[in-house]
This record gives sequence, C-alpha cells and structure tokens, in this order.
Amino acid sequence: MNQQPLITQFSPALKVCGLTQPDQVQELITMNVDFLGFIFYEKSPRYVLNHLSLGDIAQINHQGKVGVFVNEKVEKIVEITKKGKLNLIQLHGDEDAHLIIELKKQLPPDVKIIKVIRIGNDTVENKNKINQTFSNNIEEQNQQPITYYLFDTDSKAFGGTGQQFDWNVLNEFEIPLPYFLSGGISEGNIKNIELLDQKPFAIDINSKFEIAPGDKNVDKIKKFKTIIQESPNGTI
Repeated sequence: MNQQPLITQFSPALKVCGLTQPDQVQELITMNVDFLGFIFYEKSPRYVLNHLSLGDIAQINHQGKVGVFVNEKVEKIVEITKKGKLNLIQLHGDEDAHLIIELKKQLPPDVKIIKVIRIGNDTVENKNKINQTFSNNIEEQNQQPITYYLFDTDSKAFGGTGQQFDWNVLNEFEIPLPYFLSGGISEGNIKNIELLDQKPFAIDINSKFEIAPGDKNVDKIKKFKTIIQESPNGTI
C-alpha cells in the first residue's frame, strides 16, 4: 500500500470505549492505551454493569478510566465515580450547564469532565449546538470547568453507531478546549484528520473495533494504535 502523509508530529491519545471484558481491559493496559471507556447507560448494549461490578472497575489499575453517562442524576454519577474510582466523567446526553456545575462541586476534585457534542445531519442545527455549548462554557468557566469536549455522531442510541459525521463542521469553529474525536473512526477514514484545522487531543474508538457489542478486537486496536501513534513521521 502506498504511504500517504497523515500529520507530521501528530500523535493523539487513544480512548477505547464500551469495554466489558476484564481480559481485554488488561490487554489494552499492557498496550498503553490512554483512556478506557466504561458505559453506565442501561439502554446501551455495552452497559458495563451487566459484566463488571463497580468493585471490579475500582481494582483496574489505570489513570484514564472514563465513565460514560447519559442524562443521569448527579447523585448517581458521583456514587458510581467514587465506588468505581473513575478518573473522568463523559456526559453523553443533554446535560446543561447547571447540572455540570453541580456535578463538578460534588465530584472528587481530581476527576475531569468530558462534555459530548453530538453532530447530526442538519448543518445549521449543528452550528447552533456547538455555539451554545461553547458560550455556556465561557459564561460559566469559573464554575463549570469542562476539561475536554468530545464530538460524536448524533443518534437515538447516544453513540456506538459506527457512523462518521461530517468533520468539516469542526473547521467552522475555534474549539476552546482539547477534544476527543469519535464516531465511526476506523483505519479507512483516519487519514482524513489531516483536513482538520485543529487536531484532536485524542481519538475515541468503539464499534468499528468489535467482534460483538462490548467484545473488542484487540489485535485490530493494536494495529490502529500503531497507525496513529507509532508510524514514522506520522504516516500511514
């Protein structure tokens, strides 16, 4: 295969989301994957508590454990965060600034918050949604310290669709925080990151790297990690 330039000296972090299998989690830790995503949304086919207890998750020795929540109550998020010893909270629903402010007050101080912006097919709606989210963060920045954004494909299932949104919409904005890029990312489209003006802090992968929901293809992830982080001069 002909090698084409991706991005010179671009080496994003890697997040693998939707984990449910302890042996696979350990393999990813051995591979030095940066973030491990556990979904606490009961309607998800990757709902982690169907497979692991909070005690099991607490015992996982990793500093990038991400709990993914969808329109959950603050008290429940805080309880799960503490019992599972989570490091980051990913808000994947329609959580507003007031909820995020209250959540930050109750979380352990070292736990970081990722706010997801779901991108659909309506360009005008997408731009309004992004503008509103960024504006809220600026207005409440002393109280609502979101650490990262995450851009994902919008769906009724709140993620895990395997579908890519139009990344060009991100070039319409100056993104004020480091961000995760998600939504149908695979070996086949990762090279298109070179078209983004602001490069993602991290790549978030899920369904394109599965044998079945929650059952990851670790060999495929290992190959992908090599592509984005270890290829000479940032090429594939």
